[in-house]
Amino acid sequence: MRNSTHTRPGLGVVLVLAASVLWGTTGTAATFAPEVGPLAIGAVALGVGGLLQAVVAGRGLVRALPQLRARWALVLFGGLGVFAYPLAFYSSMHTAGVTIGTVVSLGSAPVFAALLDWATDRKRPSRRWLVAAVLGLAGMAVLSVFGGHGNSGGTGQVGLGVGLGLVAGVSYAGYAWAAHRLIGPGVDSRVAMGAVFGFGGLLLMPVLFATGGPLVSSWQAFGVGTYMALVPMFLGYVLFGLALRHIDATSATVLTLSEPVIAAGFAAVIVGERLAAGGIAGVVLIGASLVLFALPARRHLS
Repeated sequence: MRNSTHTRPGLGVVLVLAASVLWGTTGTAATFAPEVGPLAIGAVALGVGGLLQAVVAGRGLVRALPQLRARWALVLFGGLGVFAYPLAFYSSMHTAGVTIGTVVSLGSAPVFAALLDWATDRKRPSRRWLVAAVLGLAGMAVLSVFGGHGNSGGTGQVGLGVGLGLVAGVSYAGYAWAAHRLIGPGVDSRVAMGAVFGFGGLLLMPVLFATGGPLVSSWQAFGVGTYMALVPMFLGYVLFGLALRHIDATSATVLTLSEPVIAAGFAAVIVGERLAAGGIAGVVLIGASLVLFALPARRHLS
């Protein structure tokens, strides 16, 4: 039976925002290892990070094997999402630029999450959620157009980056949805995240072995890979898994709309990228959507 009791939604909001801060560092961190390709970055980040999630779950994961076997389709679906997400996400940033890749990937995820909820549970988003999502997505669009820093000015390259970002968005929504549905009697958040991310991490290992040579070409590249795996991906997703105890996947993915703003801020301060005036307007729109979403919800019948 699915656990749908969210006892402390405020804590869930804080945990997702903390995870978003960590995730927002990934684009900037990757710029310190330009010799490492996006597939290798993605594979080391979520491949190693995912396996660490399984290790941390440890004995709880073993004890929950009967429940996980009974819901193997969710583990498979979530693991495939974990496999696809980093490869598409980092390729999107590499192709269209950090800002555009991030905002398309994270900006589209709440829409896909809501569609999954609607398709499986006939759960229609509330009117306020729709307004918040529209504001957030509008902010994503404005930030992409007026505040992006693409690697190439070609329309084809940007279009490919946007397409990869949409693949990342649906993958992100998919594994968040699967992990949330796994959490229930006998399967806590750490075990659910360990199962989904551990399986996805295993799938990413062949990609890492095939593309990861540049990660050991210098201490700096090795340090970037280690940081990506341990801090934003491992610790960030531990926080995200804890958040899923208190809020649903759709709400969590809406809150991650803050990640592109955080990523743009790190890029400006550390890398020296400048956010155009129009990009600031996008930040304001995204902030408004988060404020609207974070307001206490009215009680409703489930």
